[in-house]
Amino acid sequence: MAKTVPDKTPQSAPALPGANSLFSPAEFLPWLDSQLAGCADPREVRARSVAILSQARSDAMADIVAGFRSHPRAARETVRAVASLTDAVVTAVHHVATTILHPQQNPTDAEKLSVLAIGGYGRAEMAPQSDVDLLFLTPWKVSGWAESVVESMLYMLWDLKLKVGQSTRSIDDCLRLGAGDITIRTSLLEHRLVCGYATPAESLRERLWTELFDNSVPEFIEAKLAERAERHRRQGGQRYVLEPNVKEGKGGLRDLQTLYWIAKYIHRVDRAVELVDLGFFTRDEHLTFWRAEDFLWAVRCNMHLIAGRPVEQLTFDMQVEVAHAMGYRDQGGRRAVEIFMQEYFTHATRVGELTRVFLVALEGRHLYKAPILGTLFSRRKRAKPGFRLDQGRLNYTDEASFLADPLNMLLVFEETLRLQVLLHPDVMRAVAANLKLIDDRLRQDPEAVRIFLDLLLKHGNPERSLRRMNELGVLGAFIPEFAPIVAMMQFNVYHHYTVDEHSIQCVAALSAIERGEVIDDLPVVSRIMQGRINRRVIYLAVLFHDIGKGRAEDHSILGARLARRICTRFGLPTDEIETIEWLIRNHLLMSDVAQKRDIADPRTLRDFAKAVKSTRRLELLLVLTVCDIRGVGPGTWNNWKAMLLRKLHAETERALKSGLEEINRDRRIGEAKRSLRHLLSARNWDARATKAELGRHYDNYWPGLPTETQAVFAELLRGLGDDQIRIDLHPDTDRDATRAAFVLADHPGIFSRLAGALALVGANVVDARTYTTRDGFATAVFWLQDGDGHPYDADRLPRLRKMIERTLSGEIVAREALAGRDKPKKRESAFRFPTHVNFDNEASDVYTVIEVDTRDRPGLLYDLTRTLAESHIQIASAVIATFGAQVVDTFYVKDMFGLKLHQQQRRDTLSRKLQQAIKDGAERAEKAERPLGGAF
Repeated sequence: MAKTVPDKTPQSAPALPGANSLFSPAEFLPWLDSQLAGCADPREVRARSVAILSQARSDAMADIVAGFRSHPRAARETVRAVASLTDAVVTAVHHVATTILHPQQNPTDAEKLSVLAIGGYGRAEMAPQSDVDLLFLTPWKVSGWAESVVESMLYMLWDLKLKVGQSTRSIDDCLRLGAGDITIRTSLLEHRLVCGYATPAESLRERLWTELFDNSVPEFIEAKLAERAERHRRQGGQRYVLEPNVKEGKGGLRDLQTLYWIAKYIHRVDRAVELVDLGFFTRDEHLTFWRAEDFLWAVRCNMHLIAGRPVEQLTFDMQVEVAHAMGYRDQGGRRAVEIFMQEYFTHATRVGELTRVFLVALEGRHLYKAPILGTLFSRRKRAKPGFRLDQGRLNYTDEASFLADPLNMLLVFEETLRLQVLLHPDVMRAVAANLKLIDDRLRQDPEAVRIFLDLLLKHGNPERSLRRMNELGVLGAFIPEFAPIVAMMQFNVYHHYTVDEHSIQCVAALSAIERGEVIDDLPVVSRIMQGRINRRVIYLAVLFHDIGKGRAEDHSILGARLARRICTRFGLPTDEIETIEWLIRNHLLMSDVAQKRDIADPRTLRDFAKAVKSTRRLELLLVLTVCDIRGVGPGTWNNWKAMLLRKLHAETERALKSGLEEINRDRRIGEAKRSLRHLLSARNWDARATKAELGRHYDNYWPGLPTETQAVFAELLRGLGDDQIRIDLHPDTDRDATRAAFVLADHPGIFSRLAGALALVGANVVDARTYTTRDGFATAVFWLQDGDGHPYDADRLPRLRKMIERTLSGEIVAREALAGRDKPKKRESAFRFPTHVNFDNEASDVYTVIEVDTRDRPGLLYDLTRTLAESHIQIASAVIATFGAQVVDTFYVKDMFGLKLHQQQRRDTLSRKLQQAIKDGAERAEKAERPLGGAF
């Protein structure tokens, strides 16, 4: 006889023979009865049952997990095993509830209870942490006995720590609720009897089909496809979002399940393979379905096991762990996680193709009508010989004739653009199955090259055809150099898309500029694209600029070499080839100079102008740079970057047209003083005060600041006392930043104190300048953004000012207060950010340029500037460029004697100190607790 067990603290169950396998109810339930014999108290029965089942389930789940970990891609067996285990547990719980807790010898028909699995559990597909979705079904109104059984079952399932989603309904309730709610209807579509009486379940099944499903096929299809579109929109709208949702994202499990739901709703299929006999898929397409489903389930199961909870978002840190668990290894200069994610995106692409094939099959059965693409005018166009419009999509007239001419493998995509229609799945299948027709002869065929270039240049929107060519393998087949970057992940926080998708997004951005859609946002590049620019050069440069990624070699250099090979094969003129090659080799140059260098420094401008050499190249490089940044992802482009690039372009263009001697410090100083004199005069400053203001600053002050900012400093400095601190905060919407100007008595380390104060209020510094007046005051200006990359709202500025004042007054010690706020985000922990500290004495005529490239965190700038101050280094300006979780902080500095850092030994010592400061700050952040107050 088992001992009485308290309800709250059940003892461990006795060892169960064969517990390390999926226990069979036929063997397990009699054994369970024997273990419960003599338990009279219902609480004891429940507690004892839970203890036994908990041990049995734990042992069986351990077996499932061990088997999966030894074969981490065998997902199909695993999800069915978890569902079978859940069936056994639910059946055992039902047995205890109906035979021991609430026995009934002769139930009436109204008391015959069915326990049904619904949703994913109904399909017998469960990840290790999936919910257990149950429907307790009664023929009519729920009886008191059924309520008691359900209650006891739920308490035991909850005590087993299962996440149960449940409902108790009659058959009529199910029909009524299913008619009004698509989600409920979908879950009912996949119901499956687990235990209890079969009669109510059979009655429900029959009535669902005859009274609900058979009469609402078009409505269901439309609702599920609308649901799919909304789900994709919530998940970012792109298949190649770099942190995809495995369950809900585009190309994920839910997309495959939607196809299955629709097919089951129409034809009552129980397995996806039945779609072949029904004519929805070919055998190969079903194999693609099967492989994608198996892969996605493997990913999801590994995610659940790693997290110990039901996570669906494949975050960066999770990607590394899943790749390791699934057996991927580093190879060929690429990380295992990148290889894994390339396979993930390849499967996601195949899921998209299957969806298109399936939807056209529905159209052919007149069960669904796709939205019309294009305009009335475009629909009047006639397809070229050999092609026809089939259900509004482009199809061939005869497959053999289509495949007889390999040019059709490209021509079909140009036709879809010309006619503004979609491809028919028959063509898609023929193209994908015959990529071998795209051989070296076709790649060098002038007519094939013409068709491809026309796709880019003649139809106004090449993005759609490029993406479809890429998904079907045509782009990689026609341009083999492009194939390695297909579905290639860029494992960093900065990029949002795979390399191939980023390249196509960049072409889309270029096309939008050329169509005049972004004139207000991009006036300069819009004007350039409307001028006499070589469109062929810029489109090919944009498409191929990242083609060298994923190898050990610098991708700009390798990409330029690959582009030369492609363009030579295309038979382009030599001058165009050289320009494309130069653009790709230097496609990061303008962005780096604008974001990582002080473009007010004459040496920066001279060196950049010498590299560019001509206004023609300057214009092409600007367009490529803008498209590259805008193609990274949403929110990457902002007014700050636009301002930097416009300024660099304007200054360089002037120098190239007027001669490099125009980039002259004395000339720029004179121009800056004249501009300020004019502005102060307009603000009623008298001549004497103006002259004093113009004379109080050293020469380095004048070229580095906008006239408006110098006017702000002039006002702040008027009558300033030695013990005063004045602050001006002003939203600068034209630059997407808040300008924070400070004036106070100068002393060592002032830049660091200001940086600490700004870090404490959560401000991201994007640019900074600091100067000392001849009469001993510091003038420092920072451009700040909030956490979303925007200027601070006006109503937040008073609180921002108060926090800065408290920090500068010493009320808050920045170093201590920052420690708890510096911890890197968990999702960024998987990235490798080796720290590099570089010194450059040639980049400026006056300063040594120190460039620190490392992982970003809130207190980093403070740690770096404090270290420089402690080393008696004067900071003239700081330029901060952030790329996701990576930051490049560039400082223009002198030593305490006003000289460059010429001694190698001193530079090495300073480099070690900066790297140690970065390391110490990161370790301090990991250990510290976040303070309770003071956050902005």
